Amino acid sequence: MSLSMKPLADRVIIAPAAAEEKTKSGIIIPDTAKEKPQRGEVVAVGAGKVADSGTLIQPQVKVGDQVLYGKYAGTEITIDGTDYLIMKESDIFAVL
Repeated sequence: MSLSMKPLADRVIIAPAAAEEKTKSGIIIPDTAKEKPQRGEVVAVGAGKVADSGTLIQPQVKVGDQVLYGKYAGTEITIDGTDYLIMKESDIFAVL
């Protein structure tokens, strides 16, 4: 999946995973009770953060990485009818 948009500095664009439709025991979850997903796939990465010394710190994530992030991290955006999150790299907890 490629985007025509490139985030600035240490920001990344993430395609969130779909919310769970039903529980492990088979109970269907209504839309009003679904949890926000906390995992997704990185679809675009900025150039990195500039340190106080002026050197560029390369991002630790790359396009295609599956990541975990905070429940309320990032800003929701819609590009060509698809929902994405744009957030700082520091809001990502782990690469799966």
